[in-house]
Amino acid sequence: MAIHVTDPMPVPRADGILTPAALTFIEQLHRHFAGERRARLAARRERRLKAARTGRLGFLPETAHIRADDWKVAPAPEPLQDRRVEMTGPASPAKMAINALNSGAKVWLADMEDASSPHWGNVVDSILNLRDAARGTLSSTGPEGKEYRLRTDAPLAVVVTRPRGWHMDERHILIDGEPAIGALVDFGLHFFHVAKPLIESGRGPYYYLPKMESHLEARLWNEVFVFAQDYLGIPQGTIRATVLIETIPAAFEMDEILYELRDHASGLNAGRWDYLFSIIKYFRDAGEQFTLPDRASVAMTAPFMRAYTELLVKTCHARGAFAMGGMAAFIPNRRDPETTAAAVEKVRADKTREANDGFDGSWVAHPDLVSTCREVFDAALGDRPNQLDRQRPEVAVTAEQLLDVASASGEATEAGLRLNLYVAVAYTAVWLSGNGAVAIHNLMEDAATAEISRSQVWQQIHNGVVLADTGNTVTRELVERLLGEETERLRGEVDAEAFEAYYAPASRLIADICLSEDYTDFLTTPAYELVG
Repeated sequence: MAIHVTDPMPVPRADGILTPAALTFIEQLHRHFAGERRARLAARRERRLKAARTGRLGFLPETAHIRADDWKVAPAPEPLQDRRVEMTGPASPAKMAINALNSGAKVWLADMEDASSPHWGNVVDSILNLRDAARGTLSSTGPEGKEYRLRTDAPLAVVVTRPRGWHMDERHILIDGEPAIGALVDFGLHFFHVAKPLIESGRGPYYYLPKMESHLEARLWNEVFVFAQDYLGIPQGTIRATVLIETIPAAFEMDEILYELRDHASGLNAGRWDYLFSIIKYFRDAGEQFTLPDRASVAMTAPFMRAYTELLVKTCHARGAFAMGGMAAFIPNRRDPETTAAAVEKVRADKTREANDGFDGSWVAHPDLVSTCREVFDAALGDRPNQLDRQRPEVAVTAEQLLDVASASGEATEAGLRLNLYVAVAYTAVWLSGNGAVAIHNLMEDAATAEISRSQVWQQIHNGVVLADTGNTVTRELVERLLGEETERLRGEVDAEAFEAYYAPASRLIADICLSEDYTDFLTTPAYELVG
């Protein structure tokens, strides 16, 4: 066999996941689809360069007939008819998986992407936990002896698994000496081991697909689904996938993405934080009109963000697909009732806007926020499971509205620059330690928000942005000084061993990618090289 696992036992029971049959399936997926994946990634780069030169993106003329024709995606299976509250979080460790399943949410987004660090042990442990959950046997005992088990007094959340995006490799599985494709490793191991138990329980297999930039990338995923179902003898159309619209080019191809996946599609999600990251990345060198103010001041009510979300709801409901809202970053603090109350009210306002706009449900990142989201959508839905009947014919979104980044209110400040540097270092350090999501100042930060932070710093240097509160121009020298100060601040907040092991290398990495003349497409790519 031309497939090799560099670490076959990263966690206990890994041999039950990294079986010869499962690895053969991974190898087959790789051989069938690696070439097209390379072509799609190359096409991303070419399209980005063209957009940067012109400062333009538009709806594709060659697919106008898809947007104009009357068609629908396949009807959703019963477990996905009601998605009013979706809990997001990693599938490892088992305690977090159990808490998500028990949270009272309708759906759990079991995240192997932005909320998970791709340490090899995390990848394999996630599949183990998802397999055990599908069998109803998942349990965990904490170091203090506390037991965590799946509840039996109420329904568990329906699991929708998110594999990594097309850009990530998995260096712990080599095929002909080359790293396997991270997305196909995640999907392949999950589908091979978990699909049939999920089918037997009547609840899957269901997926969230991240980071896509075109309908041709959606076509590739559809071909993967067709191949995988045939390979395991599962009826075509069993898989259902929700696509995150979290890149600016994908916002111009919502109809086309649903069309390519129409036999397997169940909806689109407004992945707001990666969407902002994508705008900065895509137009980082296209002029001041694409330079955003401080991250914290860019609200979902900004006109260009309203255009994006309203188009998503209209597109989904026209095609019989669910429109899923994004994650509010605010999280409660159980030790601080005042902070918790403020977080709950901010989340309530965010979910109320989404429910009123016609979304069928939304994300929360903490079990304590499930009830808040549910109350809002209960009020909007009544006894209906969703809002597919809200067609939004009054919405008409133009390319100019989607690209009107200048409509965002706010200013760029030194305080915002410092926060970006602090968050980028703090998150990257936690990611290097093996965790993919972390609470920082009562906000849930994941890879998407860290990507926004470091990308905004690079863009501000490149465009020579003048900071409103100090009058200083953002230069490499200024960023280097502020980064050093924020790194020292972090040194005082963590223990010395953690600082040297994770925070110091994270600071060096952020310095490298923010101060470089060349832009790094994904923070997690060079960070992955630092992971053991």
